[in-house]
Formats: sequence, C-alpha cells, structure tokens
Amino acid sequence: MTTKEKQDRICLGAIVGVHGIRGELKVKSWTASDQDIGNYGLLENEDGTRSFELKVVGRSKELLRCKIKGVEDRNAAEALIGTALYVERAALPALEEEEYYQADLIGLKVVDQSSGCVAGKVVGFYNFGAGDILEIELAATKKTELIPFTRQYVPDIDIEAGQITVSAAIMNFADDDTGEKETADEN
Repeated sequence: MTTKEKQDRICLGAIVGVHGIRGELKVKSWTASDQDIGNYGLLENEDGTRSFELKVVGRSKELLRCKIKGVEDRNAAEALIGTALYVERAALPALEEEEYYQADLIGLKVVDQSSGCVAGKVVGFYNFGAGDILEIELAATKKTELIPFTRQYVPDIDIEAGQITVSAAIMNFADDDTGEKETADEN
C-alpha cells in the first residue's frame, strides 16, 4: 500500500476480542462517539484486502459488541482478533477549525517554540481517561516523552507544514533528562 493510499484511509477501531459463541466481536472504537463506528459503511482491514459490514449490537464494559456480516461462529470471530478497521477519509465528517484526526498528527515534526529547532516527531496519540496525550520521540536521544495535548503545551499545529510547535517548558523538561538516576540527599 502506498503512502497516498494510507493517507486516504483512517483507522476507526480494532477488533480486540470475541463475545460468546455466535460470532460477536469486541471492538475498541476511536470515533468521537464510539457507537458511530457502525455508521460509516463498509470498513476494511489495514491492507484493504477485506471489507466488513459491521453492526453494533451492544456493550461489553468499555468495548462495543459487534456483528460482522458472514461471521457466524466463535472460530471465525477469533480469526479476526487484532484486525484494525479502516474507512476512506471521504466518508468522515468535515472537521471544525482546530479539530484534527489523530492519524494526521502522527509523524509530524515537533518544533521547540523558543528556538525554532526541530526537537523530534509525534509517534503516538493516547487518552487514558484524563485527557489527550502526545507521545514525542526526541531527535537528540530517540527517547520518548508524553505531553498533554492542550493549547498550553502545543500552541500551534500546522498540518500543511507537517509540524507542531511545543512550549519551551516542555522542551526544557526533555533537555534536563541526563539519563542519570536521581538520588535522595543523604544525611
């Protein structure tokens, strides 16, 4: 699959488990409202070789319970565990100003606000319940740092230029990492 084709598709979720013996799947959805994953039409696997007609049928804790047309038993469902579910970008709603698809943030250069130097790149986007977080791989050390994805820490995002700007406070924190263990003062 070419980079162009990858940019034209967005991952909306993944099949992470099975429920019962009749082919129900547990799906982790990354759509704004998790149950909307079934409203985008046919979904595809990562390489685009398979299409899935998905219907949300319930919940299983924080995951969705879904059926896929043609998947009628547990064995067929288990074979799909780990499958990422993609949709064509054109099927997604238009974004409001200052809204971004997570997929568009991954890979952007990270520029230090105070120096203007490239400090790294965005390698991940997460939300563990307390807010959105960016994972940044630092250019100098190849170590990764997690920063809050807020205007305070990320004052500028320029998708067209392929970069985000991060506040000096965050970059100073990253620069202070000497790799040495911190020890308590001994009395």
